[in-house]
Order: sequence, then C-alpha cells, then structure tokens
Amino acid sequence: MTSSDNIGGTPKKEKRNLGIQWRLLAYLSAFVLFILVALWVFQIHLLHWFYENIKNQEMKRTATAIETVLGDDARTEETVYRYAVDHSTCIQVFRVDGTLARVVASADISSDCIIHHVTSEYLTALYSYAEQNGGLYTGKVRFHSDGIAWTDESGREQTADTSAESGARPLPGGKRGSIAPSDEDVSALYVRILNGTDGKRYVVMLDAELTPMSATVSTLRTQFLWIAIALLGGAMVVAYLMSRRVSRPLVRMNESARALARGEYDTVFSGQGYRETRELAQTLNYAAEELSKTDRLQKELIANISHDLRTPLTMIRGYGEVMRDLPGENTPENVQVIIDETDRLSELGSDMLDLSRLQAGTRILESEVFDLTETVRAVMARYEKLKHHDGYDIRFLAEETVYVCADRTMILQVVYNLINNAINYAGEDRRVDVCQYVKDGYVRLAVRDFGAGIEEAELPLIWDRYYKVDRVHRRAMIGTGLGLSIAKGVLEKHGASYGVRSTPGMGSEFWFELPTADLAVEPTEIKGE
Repeated sequence: MTSSDNIGGTPKKEKRNLGIQWRLLAYLSAFVLFILVALWVFQIHLLHWFYENIKNQEMKRTATAIETVLGDDARTEETVYRYAVDHSTCIQVFRVDGTLARVVASADISSDCIIHHVTSEYLTALYSYAEQNGGLYTGKVRFHSDGIAWTDESGREQTADTSAESGARPLPGGKRGSIAPSDEDVSALYVRILNGTDGKRYVVMLDAELTPMSATVSTLRTQFLWIAIALLGGAMVVAYLMSRRVSRPLVRMNESARALARGEYDTVFSGQGYRETRELAQTLNYAAEELSKTDRLQKELIANISHDLRTPLTMIRGYGEVMRDLPGENTPENVQVIIDETDRLSELGSDMLDLSRLQAGTRILESEVFDLTETVRAVMARYEKLKHHDGYDIRFLAEETVYVCADRTMILQVVYNLINNAINYAGEDRRVDVCQYVKDGYVRLAVRDFGAGIEEAELPLIWDRYYKVDRVHRRAMIGTGLGLSIAKGVLEKHGASYGVRSTPGMGSEFWFELPTADLAVEPTEIKGE
C-alpha cells in the first residue's frame, strides 16, 4: 500500500505551518542574533587587535611624515614635537655617523616611555632588529618598575635596566631576539631606518603606550547584555506589529476565499494595505467574477440540455401512447413524428460527443485538398425543403471555384452549423446569404442573416455552448443549439481565423478564412493532434 492509501486506517494529521507572526519573529530574531554576534566579535573579542592595529598605523604615518623633513634639523624637531603631541607618542630621531648616534629631535611625553628611559644597549638592540629586518621593526614590550622584559631566540626572558642616558651612544651588533607581548603595562614600538636629504642615515624610534583594555572590555560586556535584551525585546514587538499589519488583509482574503469555495460568487476581496495585496485582491475578484459566469453558464447548459432532451422524449411518449390507446391513430404521419424526434435526439447526442472530443483534443484532423465551393453547394441542397415549403430565401454567392487543404468532413460540419444558426435567427424576410470571397491566397466564407442582430458586448460570448443572446432558451428550428461551439472547436483545430460582425436590428454575419490550395499539388494528408 502506498503512502496515499489510507483505507480503514487512522487519518493523517495535517502538518501545521508557522504563521506570518511567528515567521517574522524567527527572521527578526535571526537578524538580531547576527547583529549581536557581529558586535561581540568586533567590539569585544577583537577590540585589542583593532586598538593595536590603529596605533601601529598612526606610528607608520608619523614616521612617513618625519621622513620628508630629515636633513633639516629645525623642521625635524618641529615635526616630531607636533606629531608626538597629536598622537600621544614618544619620538626620538638619531643621526648615525659610523658607530655613533646623536639625537636630532626628541619628544618625551610619557613617564613610562621605553625609548627615553632605557640603556643605550637596549636602543642598540632595537636598531639591530630593524637593520636585520630590512630597515623596519615593530613590536611590544612589557614595562615594570625593575626594567623591561622580552624574550630572546632561546625563549628565555631577558630584562634591561631603565636608567636614562643621553648624548652619543655606541652601536654594537646587539642581541637578536623578539620583544615579548603582554597585556599589562604594554608599549608598542616602531623603529625605522631612513635616509635623509643630506645623505645621512637616520633612525626614527616611536613608543606609544597601549592603554589596558580589561576595564573597557568588562564595561562593553555589561552593555552588550543589556543591548541584547533590548534588541530581542524590540524584535518581538516589531514582529508582532508587522505581522498584524501584513496578515490582516490576508486573513480577510482567506475568509473571502472560503466563502467563494462555498459557492458565494458575489464575494468581494479587499486587499487594502500593500500593493501586492491589492493586486492579489483584484486578481481574486476577477477570478470570482469568471467563476460566477462559468457557474451561470453551466446551470444554463444543464437546463437547456434537459429541455432539449425532454421535449423530443415527451413527444415520442405522447405519440406512442396515442397510437397505443386510440384506434386508427397508427398513421404514417404519427410514426414520422416519432422518427423525426428520435433523429433529433440522435443528432443532439452526436453533437455533444463531437464537442467533447474537440475540447478533449481526441478528434483527429485528416486533411485533404478538396473543392470548398462544391462542398458548400452540396450543403445548400439540404435546405430545398425549407426553401420551397417554409419560404426561406437561402442564397450562395461565389465568383470562382476554390480549393482548400483541410478536413472536409469537419469543414462541411462548420458550414452546416453556421447556416443552421442563420436560419434560426433569420428575420421576417427569412433571407440567408452565404458568400465566398477570395483574396491574397485566402478564401473567406461568410454566412449572413437579417434578423435582430447582437449587441457588441455579447459578441465574445456567443461561441459558448447554448449561449442565448436573449437569455431565453428556445428549441432550435434547425440543429441542436451546439453548432457555434462545434464550429469554434473545428476552426481552432485548423488554426483558421474566424469571427462575427453584427449590428442590432440589421442582422449578423459569421465568417471564417482558410488558405487556398493549388489543385495541381498532390494532396497531403495531415494528421492533427
């Protein structure tokens, strides 16, 4: 048994989907969580990294500015002092002469400055690190009351005295190693070897104190907790308000749709609020109107078919009872009435079957080249009785013989149904004209009556089954009342153009066009869908 088979079993529970309110809450909560994670990462977790990176960039820009004035001691000293004050950075600039270095400019703005409060050996080591690293060295050192500490290449912690010295300093090779980072009392160092405009070699040393971030991070964590609570609470409130505003027109339309499903076709959909809901409401109102028309036509169809079936059956029953109960009523005339009504029933069943096959696409085209003009003349012969006994004036006007490539049986049925329709709605003069026109490789066959005509608004509907212009069903004098629907299906299957022109009070003209065919061309049988 497949999953869809549930005979005798427990009914499956319908899966309940989340409503708009809960979906909006979920989406906004996810967005808020994303914002909170981003805040945590950038404002707390990476705060140290951003702070140190900004300090390093400031020292780099400062060194670049000093480089432009090296060689001019007065301008160098002015530039060093200005940048030291602006960026809270200690700066020393040395001019290197052989193994000696003399201070060109200096700005000491911090009591914990490394480059102003250590021995010359340590400064020499910084110079050595920069020289070995291509002229640039950056690092961090930990400063405390006994000196400074860093780690050498063997991994042992080294310390240096912080006593201040001034004047010339020797530049020995110095130790190789890396400055050890720490989170307490840390300073950032920037050492750069540059060439001045005077051809001399200069060493620019910068020291920026890194403010401890532990207190700031603790404060930010507390703020982050309150921000998270506020954002999540706000998301819930916004989701509730938005869901009510968005869902209100949808709820109303859902209720209207349920009413429409119950057959209340006069239901009106209201989608006030948003462009999308207004457009949806307009579409649903149009659908409701079309469903109402379809329902009305369906009821009319059932009523009309019932009428057309009941009338011949009543006559057959009536004449049969008369012939049974009354002596002498078994006459050829009464038998002929029964035969005629039986033929009408058979014709109605055949037409309904043809229409169903056309609409289902199961009727196959069997095209051939045939004489359309002669086919119409053959159809006209069927109406000799009407012409002689009922006074109808049915004319066929054609200037030349025309051949077409189509399904002859189907086209004959179209011609027959169009003429029947014209006879049923002919005026008092009982005149019907069938005209053939040839132009630009096409032949047009037009059937015209001179009856009451059709209003322009009714023209698109007359091809529907049993559609009546006056809304009052009457028994067709000729045919079953399905002729125009069958003609429409046949012509659309051929891909032919067709239409109707009508003027109220002056009659109507139904027409269709087919491409002409050359008789010399070998007939080709074309199978339709």
